[in-house]
Amino acid sequence: MSVTQRKTKEEVVENLHGVAREMYKRMAKGEAPTMTLPVRTKNNIGFDEKLGVYKYGSKRSIRDATSLGSARQLLRALHIIEFIEQMIGSEKSSTLREMYYISEGWGHGKFGSQNESNNLAEDLEIVTKCLREDFKLRPEEDGARMIGNLTLNERNRRGEWMRINARDDVGDSGYGVPYNVESEKIQLVEHDIRFIMAIETGGMFDRLVENGFDEDYQCGLLHLKGQPARSTRRILKRMNEEWNLPIIVFLDGDPWSFRIFASIAYGAIKTAHISEYLATPSAQYLGITSDDIEAYDLPSDKLSSKDVEALKAELSDPRFADGWWQEQIQMMLSLDKKAEQQSLAKYGLDFVTDTYLPEKLDEIGLGI
Repeated sequence: MSVTQRKTKEEVVENLHGVAREMYKRMAKGEAPTMTLPVRTKNNIGFDEKLGVYKYGSKRSIRDATSLGSARQLLRALHIIEFIEQMIGSEKSSTLREMYYISEGWGHGKFGSQNESNNLAEDLEIVTKCLREDFKLRPEEDGARMIGNLTLNERNRRGEWMRINARDDVGDSGYGVPYNVESEKIQLVEHDIRFIMAIETGGMFDRLVENGFDEDYQCGLLHLKGQPARSTRRILKRMNEEWNLPIIVFLDGDPWSFRIFASIAYGAIKTAHISEYLATPSAQYLGITSDDIEAYDLPSDKLSSKDVEALKAELSDPRFADGWWQEQIQMMLSLDKKAEQQSLAKYGLDFVTDTYLPEKLDEIGLGI
């Protein structure tokens, strides 16, 4: 059973118990308990030809109780297992932040930082082949905002289905994507759009909404809110697969935005264990590209030392091994410039919807 197949409550609890059972068996033999995990770095991800995404490779690390730090991590894992089982039993959920604070009562199992608790939740996803959503754990941040002529059914907190059109039944801020977008919560009903455009910044999303771009180009607009939440990547994948809609990604022109695209199309390094669940390999990068900075003579900023370091790291990142990406990264380093989406306003508020996007969409066969 793969990690991307949703589990019943009973299966989730049994898989969690399996982790505790393995530790107990080793201790009963007088051995140190262990947990084996993949090495979670870019040096241990490789392209899965069958799935079309990047997954963890064969390198493994063993966490055991032979050192105080590792013993504490295993203790924390057992506390989390107990906490998740209690939530499942009481039909409640918790934010990752709440779990971090709840650990204050776990004695030696208390977390030192929020990052530690987040990472351990991901570790348990890997070893149990369950999803964070199965654990009733949710992120602090909101999901995407979405506008367009597409209709969803959403199950509300009373268990009732609500039919929502993301154009006619919402205000200018759009439909707010919840943290759980699986079929038990969200049903994709119908649409009258040709593609989905995922947009990095709120300012650009609002500009396209105000200019009526979704109606003029018969598309859905989705605000990524920077680095997209898991639910955002998942809803994009569902609309791509279930509705056969192209996913177009419109971002700032800088190394960090390149990584946003990589997480959408190929999978993020942190979540490579569920890349086939979150990533949309057919997603296309629209802009801002390095050559756009010159072609449109865009206002730009000089690359910082961290930008340069990030670009050089991307040259060896397997997700950017494609010749086009290598060219774009090298060009940005050569230009020593980066540019924001909203730099297109140099030519007026309507330039992005009247000129830039129509030209870019024509290039990929989505013009009108």
